[in-house]
Amino acid sequence: MARVKTNVARKRRVKRVLKATEGQWGARSKRYRHAKISLTRAYAYSYRDRKVKKRDFRKLWIARINAASRLGGITYSRFIQGLKKAEIQLDRKSLAELAVNDIDTFNKLIEIVKS
Repeated sequence: MARVKTNVARKRRVKRVLKATEGQWGARSKRYRHAKISLTRAYAYSYRDRKVKKRDFRKLWIARINAASRLGGITYSRFIQGLKKAEIQLDRKSLAELAVNDIDTFNKLIEIVKS
């Protein structure tokens, strides 16, 4: 039976892993064994953090809405509750955008909520 050499496949695999870990510190970018471990962990973190990013942005939007609504004399929870009662369907992303860039419109929303 013929002996199977893994030369081409191995070189391709090593090259791909080392290319992906380019820019990492020390042996992680130079040695295949360390690079492979580092890369699997990096992939796990990137998968997890794609979910975490959504949570973080929502927290940021809520903080911005809360700050702007408190300047208008109402708390965040009362503001959101008032929007639901007034049947105004704006998501938190657009509300935060209004709070930062268009404070006049946001203040009009606060007046609608208060009444």
